[in-house]
Amino acid sequence: MTIVTGATGAMGAAAVEALAAEGRPVLMACRNRAKAESVRSDILTRIPDAQLEIGDLDLSSMESVRRFAESLESGSVSALFNNAGTTNKEFRLTGDGFENTFSVNYFGPWLLTRLLADKMPEGGRIVNMVSLSCRYVRIDTDTLKPDEKTFGQIGNYARSKRALLSFTQELARRYPGLRVNAADPGIVATDLIDLGHWFDPLTDAIFKPFCKTPKSGVRPALRALSTEETNRYFVGKASRPIPRHYLTPDLDVAIWDATEAILSPFRA
Repeated sequence: MTIVTGATGAMGAAAVEALAAEGRPVLMACRNRAKAESVRSDILTRIPDAQLEIGDLDLSSMESVRRFAESLESGSVSALFNNAGTTNKEFRLTGDGFENTFSVNYFGPWLLTRLLADKMPEGGRIVNMVSLSCRYVRIDTDTLKPDEKTFGQIGNYARSKRALLSFTQELARRYPGLRVNAADPGIVATDLIDLGHWFDPLTDAIFKPFCKTPKSGVRPALRALSTEETNRYFVGKASRPIPRHYLTPDLDVAIWDATEAILSPFRA
């Protein structure tokens, strides 16, 4: 079974449909069950024999992440696609005290992956959706807990994805029996690039026609879900080694250790 988080979003739904068309059983991990049922029904009209289940998962709640992971039997998950993402216009804390964008884009996927990795069979696949915006930011351990004074919508999103890329590399080192990769969709015409500003309609008219479709944007991740490679960067029609400017092994260890300490209360 393949888990797709954020399966009700444009790229998540495209990934679920593509995997279903290949005959793969998919667990749609979603916060909004009603929306998930609608997406599932829509896919079933085109692929009547699709094997699609729905699971309740809210990545802004670490308790929800833990409940979801604990509901899955060991060996039942062959692949995990950490696709879900968000970008908040305003600074907002979750019930766990994490900034919301970081919770959904980084802490939630980190905890989910760690809880499931030991349950996955040899050769299981883990794909983390990153972003080309990673290139324009730097991170350190303090980055994990942004405060209201330093918060910025786009920079915060980019740093959360850069932290996820750091996690991807360290996970690949620590779990050599799994196939762990990053996928970069490029710029895709989804709700994620609607930043909630007055100029959004103008940028939609000028910019979105030149963006990739969700179906196109998810293709690198789909290839990563089938590869025998590990610790690679899937973008466009190719995979390549992790770009040199992201090779920060000492930082990856520090980020891993800091995250593990932050999330340790939720792993007990």
